[in-house]
Formats: sequence, structure tokens, C-alpha cells
Amino acid sequence: MNEFRTWAKTPPKGWNSWDCFGAAVTEIDVHENAQYISEHLKDYGWEYVVVDIQWYEPEADSSVYHPFTDLIMDEYSRLMPSEKRFPSSENGNGFKPLGEYIHSLGLKFGIHIMRGVPRQAVHQNAKIKNSDYTARDIAKPNSICPWNTDMYGVDPSHPGAKAYYTSLIELYASWGVDFLKIDDIADSKLYGGHVEEIELIREVIDESGREIVLSLSPGPASLEHGSFLQNSANMWRLTDDYWDNWWQLYEMFEKSAKWSPFVREGNWPDCDMLPLGHIGVRSVDGGGGDRMSRFTKGEQKSMMSLWSIFRSPLMFGGHLPDNDEWTLKLLQNRYLQELNEHSHGGFEVSRKDDIAIWHSQGLDCEWLAVFNLNDHSKNVEIDFGEILLEAKGSVIDVWSDESKDYQEITKLDIQPHDVKLYKIYK
Repeated sequence: MNEFRTWAKTPPKGWNSWDCFGAAVTEIDVHENAQYISEHLKDYGWEYVVVDIQWYEPEADSSVYHPFTDLIMDEYSRLMPSEKRFPSSENGNGFKPLGEYIHSLGLKFGIHIMRGVPRQAVHQNAKIKNSDYTARDIAKPNSICPWNTDMYGVDPSHPGAKAYYTSLIELYASWGVDFLKIDDIADSKLYGGHVEEIELIREVIDESGREIVLSLSPGPASLEHGSFLQNSANMWRLTDDYWDNWWQLYEMFEKSAKWSPFVREGNWPDCDMLPLGHIGVRSVDGGGGDRMSRFTKGEQKSMMSLWSIFRSPLMFGGHLPDNDEWTLKLLQNRYLQELNEHSHGGFEVSRKDDIAIWHSQGLDCEWLAVFNLNDHSKNVEIDFGEILLEAKGSVIDVWSDESKDYQEITKLDIQPHDVKLYKIYK
């Protein structure tokens, strides 16, 4: 087994700043959310704190990027945190103080980067650390992100490209980075998914000696690249940015069913972040601004059930200190924690008339999820004996936390966009 797959034996769980703060997250925001995880969620498996895009952009104020703006950069073409937004990064400290703070809470630290080399480094012909090559030597000016102007692509075959990425990972390791989300790299529609650049990054991380979980964005990743992605990354996105819209959740059922054969220890096809709680605080993406999640409670249960039985990474997108009791209980649900962390073999058993049934196995149980994807309630009658392998013991209704008789779960009344999720003991 590739060693990097042991760095994420269960699907990574944590918080990412994008859904609530866009590109405008600050050090105070990160501290507040890290503190909340430490106090309320760490005991439930939530551990990553991830600073998303453009932490190096001093004037970032929403999810709308400022084209061709000046970025904070060191002499070696490496982007650095903005002191204006991250004061502890002054005097060349970078993210080292923030990483140390997050680690002091018993949590893990993550950052987002874009693939490639900064445009301004290329225009300035800036140096690359420990190399005679410059940013201009390794750049591919025709390989650009369609939605962000910060970077040029690099030529992975150029020896200077490896020196550049080695210097990045060296820097991030010195900051204590445990999780690296690389963007504009996984979408199979663009340049074939940047396979050579992913291979180079995998090589450099492995050589660094630092256990950094590698997450690739955005999607959709290609099923044709499934085996390659398993051998290259811990996570890869199945979709473009996912928001609190029912149609996007509806589409995720088909994507998850197709990708379920690729789920294994250390390899987690990624359904994207959970747009729950208070989102859009400084972001206008997803068809709305500052709001509480537009998902109904039934839709939130369906999303958490699907992400958990499929074993997607769980990255919460809202501003955690503003959680209501309902949202906190979603994140503290012990059954979902067990399902996401310790089940295996999750797959879609059937889907007919938009009733989707999923099954997976646990340590001492089996799990069954019955989703009603219709816009109206449905009465569903199911012979679970044809689905279950061994389990015929006591039954726990995950969402009511009630024990039921085995026979009681064969006839179900499910509300629109809602789910019935059961733990059935062997």
C-alpha cells in the first residue's frame, strides 16, 4: 500500500473557511472556529482547520476575486500570508504561529493553494529556491485557471518545476501544515486533469518526510482517472463547488454511486464541503449571500447520511460559533461518526422511482439508508431480508435514536427529500 494512504485512514473531518468567508478569512476567524472545534467537536472526530483560497491577498473581501491584484510573495516565488489579515505572519513568520496555535488545541492545520507559479513571480522573473532556474523558466503562460488570475501553470517536465514545488512543501512543512488542498487541478475537463503535475506533487510530498494529506479540487474528477487518483491523492472532488441547493444534493446520489468502488482506506472521493449553519458571511457564491443554510432539516439529514455511508470527507463550511442546537447535534451524532469512520463497502443497492437504498457493513452491524428523493412524501415497503447479509438483531433508528423491532422497519413513510437511516446489529 502506498504509504501516504496511511495518513488518512478515515475520511478527514474538519472545517474549511470558504463557504462562510470566501477569500476573505482572517486570523481571528480561524482562531474562533478552531476554538469551537476544540471545545465542541474534537471528541467526535473533527480535527482539521483549513484556511482556504487567497490568504496571500491583502485586499480580499469576499468570494469575488480582484483580478491581477498584487499578492504577498517572498523572494523565491512563494506566496506568503498577508500580515493585514494574519498579523502573526509578520517578520517572515508565515503560517508557523497559526499552525502552532491550531496544534496546541490538539487539531491539525490545513491550507489551500492554487496549482502553478504566481503570475507576478513570472513577470518579475523571480528566483526559485535552491535552483538556477527562475519562475519564468518553468511557467506555462497558456495554462491558466479560468476563474482566478493569480497563477500560471508550470511545465512539470522542467527540472525547475520540481525545485519550485519542493521549496513550497519545505515551507509548508516548516509551518506545520498537515493538509494541503490544491485547486484548479482535478477537473478532468481541463487539460486532462493535470496528471503530470499531480504526479510531481505526489513525489515531492513523499520525499519531504512530512505527512501531508493531499486533497485535489475542483471536480468533476474523471472515473477514467480513478486508479490514478487512488495512487496519487487522499481526496479528490467529484463536483464543482457544492452549495445548499436541493438539485446539487440530488445529483450527488448518482456521483456517489459511481465512485463507491474507489473508496478505501486512505482514498476518499470527496463530495465537497457541507454548506450548513451560518454561511455566506463574506461570500456571495452559491446563489446567495449571508444566510443560514437553505437546506431543510430533512435535506440536511439526507446529506449527512449520504456523505457518511459513502464515506466522503466531512468539511463543515459554516461559521461554527454561530451554530444552533440542531446543527451542533448533527455534527455530534455518534452513529454518523461510527458510520463515516468505521463502516466499509457502502454502495447503492437500488434506485427506483427516486427511492435510493444504500447499504454498508460495520464492525458489529449493518447500515441501511432509505432516501426519498421525491418532492412529495412516499410510503415505502422493503424486504430488508433480501438486502441484509447477517444482521437480524436489534435496530437503532439513527435520527430518532430509538430502538425498533426488526419488523417495524419494513414499511416506511418518508417525507420529501428525507431519509431513514438504521443501524442493525448482527
